[in-house]
Amino acid sequence: MGRDTGAKCKQCRREGEKLFLKGDRCYSRSCAVSRRANPPGEGPKKRRPRRSQFLLHLREKQKARRIYGVRERQFRIYVAQAKGVKGATGTALLSTLEQRFDNMVYRAGFAASRQQARQMISHGHFELNGRGTNIPSLILQHGDVGSVKEIRREKVKAIVEANLGRDVPPWIERNADAMKFQLIAAPDLTRTGLDIAANLIVEYYSR
Repeated sequence: MGRDTGAKCKQCRREGEKLFLKGDRCYSRSCAVSRRANPPGEGPKKRRPRRSQFLLHLREKQKARRIYGVRERQFRIYVAQAKGVKGATGTALLSTLEQRFDNMVYRAGFAASRQQARQMISHGHFELNGRGTNIPSLILQHGDVGSVKEIRREKVKAIVEANLGRDVPPWIERNADAMKFQLIAAPDLTRTGLDIAANLIVEYYSR
């Protein structure tokens, strides 16, 4: 499977906002977006040219992909599946992304970033509904329970404890002592803390 090896801070600067790709660094003074708001490869400008409609659509799509760490091929599949769901396509798309296993691990506060959550799952530290899995892209359903494997808890204890201070969204119920969490409701997209215009993404793939 391909992966993006580019500098994470440059990705945030390209989108012009924090995508929280590097965990604690994004909240510190070291954040590149706070220090250099201009896109990589461009110097500071007093006035920037107006963006075309195509560029607006492209940037919104790229922003969503980078936030959730999804490759283009997989993202297209999610969009196609969302179009087949009753209701707003954009809402269905963002709900699917939020319910990815790696995102749920991050939201539950068991990893500093989605990338770290994806790595921990790939290395076999987690199980889903009592069964081991190393697939970060699994889509959780209502009632699913994710947990750290008992035999791996000592290995990831420091990582988990370092991130437990983060707020857990109301659609996730976390048991920190047992190192597990459960999806108890559909994600409330108004409370994700992300500014993603899903309609622009849908329009991009409808060209």
